[in-house]
Amino acid sequence: MASVITAFMNIVKYHQFKIDTVTDGNNRANNMGQGLETYIKDIFADTFHEKDIQRKLLKYEQVFSYEGNKNNPPDLMLKNGDAIEIKKTESKNSAIALNSSYPKAKRYADSPMITKACKNCEVWKEKDMLYAIGQIRDKNLKSLWLLYGDCFCAGHEIYEKIKTIISGGITTIPDVDFTETKELGKVKRIDPLGITDLRIRGMWHIENPNKIFHYIYTYDDSKTFQLITLMTKEKYQSLPLEERELLEKHNHPNIETEDVKIKNPNNPVQLIDARLMVFKV
Repeated sequence: MASVITAFMNIVKYHQFKIDTVTDGNNRANNMGQGLETYIKDIFADTFHEKDIQRKLLKYEQVFSYEGNKNNPPDLMLKNGDAIEIKKTESKNSAIALNSSYPKAKRYADSPMITKACKNCEVWKEKDMLYAIGQIRDKNLKSLWLLYGDCFCAGHEIYEKIKTIISGGITTIPDVDFTETKELGKVKRIDPLGITDLRIRGMWHIENPNKIFHYIYTYDDSKTFQLITLMTKEKYQSLPLEERELLEKHNHPNIETEDVKIKNPNNPVQLIDARLMVFKV
């Protein structure tokens, strides 16, 4: 079973930091985002140097149970493992655009925001959320954070409360024809002809992990590439023993691992035991 340690060690092994440009379409930002998604698939599936497309697809099938897109979250799901959201940034400190989806510590099978295909791709009720946040500059991956949602995302009720208050307030506007929607609101028949609708969507952003976790990690501008992986100690101890032993016995000079304490996203004065893994070149 592939895990975040699999991905970490494959990056260490291959020293592959180039992001291939996807050539379909004219949107450069989206194309680089797709290139990052392929990179993330390759680090988990160990397919960096697989040139045969059929063999690569077969390996993807062995490792992943679902692949989504920006309209059908999550971006990836590991078989019997984590749900993965992939985010691209061009600056080391820029906020992360989550669009209409608020930050999540977990992904649930009963969520109305996921497709039937996602719900039925394997037997599951909930998955840990792993965020892969890559900083890309000139087609090169400068940094990659692999961090779990429960390290920085509050409980879903915090975000749902705000969403509910806003949605409820919108629907109290008089003389407006609202219709049922999964978004914040949708107004029907705005104009006299009754042919114009308005969708009211949330656009969520969250601070860059370089800012969120400045108290445990400082971005190193002198390095060509840096990989930072963060998870709770409980999550780390749940990963396969053989993978943890492989990492802990590794004597690579550019790997650093340490136990740290991070703020509880639901109560910042409480600290959570966590595991920080860093690879810099």
